[in-house]
Amino acid sequence: MAVNIEKHKGNTHPDSVFSIMIPSWNNLAYLQLCINSIRKHSALQHEIIVHINEGKDGTLEWVQSQADISYSYSKENIGVCYALNSCRTLAQTNYLLYMNDDMYVCPGWDSPLFNEIQQIGHNYFFLSSTAIEIKAQSSCSIEKNFGSSIDQFEEEKLLTEFSALPFHDWQGATWPPNVVHKDIWDLAGGYSIEFSPGMYSDPDFSMKLWQLGVRLFKGLEQSRVYHFGSVSVKRVKRNKGYYTFIGKWGMTSGTLSKYYLRRGDKFDGPLVQQDIPLTVRLKNIFKRCWNALVQHG
Repeated sequence: MAVNIEKHKGNTHPDSVFSIMIPSWNNLAYLQLCINSIRKHSALQHEIIVHINEGKDGTLEWVQSQADISYSYSKENIGVCYALNSCRTLAQTNYLLYMNDDMYVCPGWDSPLFNEIQQIGHNYFFLSSTAIEIKAQSSCSIEKNFGSSIDQFEEEKLLTEFSALPFHDWQGATWPPNVVHKDIWDLAGGYSIEFSPGMYSDPDFSMKLWQLGVRLFKGLEQSRVYHFGSVSVKRVKRNKGYYTFIGKWGMTSGTLSKYYLRRGDKFDGPLVQQDIPLTVRLKNIFKRCWNALVQHG
């Protein structure tokens, strides 16, 4: 695949804290809602960077009309991994924050993330916001229905109720919105394009950070976003990321989630290497061998 990408830098505020990187694929109404929520509900200044895949629905023209948005553009859908790596080349802040275009940030979402970073005092961290979802996709999410689409979105109800929904800080930051220091992103090499268009690229990135020595994978319950639920992913042809992950790391992504990241557990400090049960190790060996046989015939 020949990847031809156009790029444009917008008017970034000099006090910007995060470079918010948003891949988007013909999803204009959700992208507008997402960006307007960032503008309305952020406590701090941020740089917004969009990668536009195709943009046949007016996304390209709308983004071009927004002076404060930097963007990259590909005429074809190049997927999340290439899109995020392209956004990275435009980023001007120290902190890279990946966000889906079907997310709506709640008031003050950014302050807990930045305050946490300041308290950590080093760059070896990976932090996530907590998503509120119609149907919780994992134990890291809050389940509450405020509408499954823009037409059904109960915005005022969300703004009234979001902060009172009970939850806790949690282990295993992986999915967006997430934030990492640019030096750690670059050291890890960004998102791995062998997972294009993107399935299983999130746990792969976490595993790369683990290999670098990151042990602080923290989800912050006070940083909240509403997630409509992978609007673009439902349309894309999925890659076989499950097996790509096994072939690359010699284990399933579930092993990473449970025995390394302890995803969804209440946060109790930096992670330590867990003992992996013999049965799990044997299953991983079997799946690795089976994957090799399938791949090489």
